[in-house]
Amino acid sequence: MDDKQKIVKSFRDLDVYKLAFDSAMQIFELTKNWPLEERYSATDQIRRSSRSVCANLAEAWRKRRYPAHFVSKLSDSDSEAAETEVWIDFGFNCNYLKDDDYEILKDNYDHIERMLTKMISSPGKWCLNLKK
Repeated sequence: MDDKQKIVKSFRDLDVYKLAFDSAMQIFELTKNWPLEERYSATDQIRRSSRSVCANLAEAWRKRRYPAHFVSKLSDSDSEAAETEVWIDFGFNCNYLKDDDYEILKDNYDHIERMLTKMISSPGKWCLNLKK
């Protein structure tokens, strides 16, 4: 079921948030096995950017009274998703991620970015006091 077909009371109800949160948690679990020398670079960066996708979605949700702010926070979320993809690529090319995990994460972030793009393209469906 699509978000717009069901009642969304909280950012936690958004399909894009659920996928982003689940993906960030998957990244957290997978990066536990990354080399210690990556702790302050790749590991922290991918965890930070993947979590930031979720945090920016939550902030966007609270800014729905202001369409420009809403879109700006969604754009920040989209940028963080793109950064996460780069770290996923590094993780794979450094042999920290298995093929299956890499493909799943790549697919998840592709979906996340497409969902964010749809929301950015039609803020009236999401923002308060705007014509749909």
